[in-house]
Amino acid sequence: MTIDRFMPVLVVDDHGTMIKIVRSQLRQLGLADVDEANSGAEALTKLCARRYGLIFSDWHMEPLSGLDLLIAIRGDVRLKQTPFIMVTGESRPENVIAAKKAGVSGYIVKPFNAQMLKVKIEAAFATRAKALGERQAMSVSPSRRSSEASDTTQLRFPGRFTSDS
Repeated sequence: MTIDRFMPVLVVDDHGTMIKIVRSQLRQLGLADVDEANSGAEALTKLCARRYGLIFSDWHMEPLSGLDLLIAIRGDVRLKQTPFIMVTGESRPENVIAAKKAGVSGYIVKPFNAQMLKVKIEAAFATRAKALGERQAMSVSPSRRSSEASDTTQLRFPGRFTSDS
């Protein structure tokens, strides 16, 4: 599978060093349009302003964890299909299971390398393509939105995650 080198990617981590590492490894894979957020809350703000083709997020962040961010994204109809890869030092089985139940597309335990990122990205997009294909095959007449989202779209996340821009 070929990765779209021009897709915008969002990297979310509260440690600048980790953002730099992920950004560097994504560049090795040919992905140059990489944006960053230092918290889950900042990520939600950025998601209101721009569409991303892929999201990488750390688990442990305050006040909004990577898992909370994932749940918010999966709860929004416009964002729920965005591939989301958790990059974390958390390898406990219960955390992996919680992320899987929340809809994570991939889970990477630190340390990692560019090749591992590539494998996880390709798997996430293959799974997404399969799911979208199955959904379209089941639909007799796919519906289209009558109006596309504008630049001033305001995203509302379920529960306590509301982002007003």
